[in-house]
Amino acid sequence: MIPAAFSYRRASTVDEALTLLGEYGDDAKLLAGGHSLLPLMKLRLAAPEVLVDVAPIDDLRYVRVEGDVVAIGALSRYHDLHHDAVLREHAPLLAHVAGEVGDQQVRHRGTIGGSLAHADAAADLPAAVLASDGELVVRGPNGERRIPAAEFFLGPFTTPLEPDELLTEIRVPLRTGIGWGFEKFTRRAIDWAIAGVAVVGDSVGLINLAGTPIRATATEQALASGASPAEAGALAAEGASPVDEPHATAEYRAHLARVLTTRALAAARA
Repeated sequence: MIPAAFSYRRASTVDEALTLLGEYGDDAKLLAGGHSLLPLMKLRLAAPEVLVDVAPIDDLRYVRVEGDVVAIGALSRYHDLHHDAVLREHAPLLAHVAGEVGDQQVRHRGTIGGSLAHADAAADLPAAVLASDGELVVRGPNGERRIPAAEFFLGPFTTPLEPDELLTEIRVPLRTGIGWGFEKFTRRAIDWAIAGVAVVGDSVGLINLAGTPIRATATEQALASGASPAEAGALAAEGASPVDEPHATAEYRAHLARVLTTRALAAARA
């Protein structure tokens, strides 16, 4: 498939990107790694009149400790996050999950900010950031605002980002020495997860079990009451809303949620 015609603008700074977004408004889409947006454009499910390429903004590629959080630049690529020593020490779940996304080509181009802003419930990193109690930093013409991950994913492919705003940073509390686990079930290694789970301590995020990434609150409450991984994992599908898909029924995906959550919780306690 061939995308509809569009204009291309290139931004080298955050301020330049915001100026272009302000100029073109709803007609513009941001292009970072392109692995979320371009397939939609090829299928004509998205047809922006203007692409604003933010990939040249190197100032948004970093990982650093700031007080009691790890700050991650939104344009940090999956490959770099997977190998980053700071992230591996202080937020190891995110480092691991970044290495599980797609294939080598995707990991060398795709960005964490692009994945979060795309808000696909089947993606790995949104659930991992949610389980990590992350916070997303957004800049726009009226300055900066911070949005908890729990309030960022509003619906399928829907976030509170305004057309003239740019996601600039992801902040997660230090998780140094805290157990974690990650499990997902796919037809092929490079496919979207049929179901998955990200665990940090007693926090559990579910992948592709609803229209957005969600927390497994029944599981978390059970863990807080002293339940074992098996007991808590058995509750993982409560509150979820999986749907039938070509490769898995809703019932099967709920079953996967329970099995994968039990495994991830056991790994987090190993």
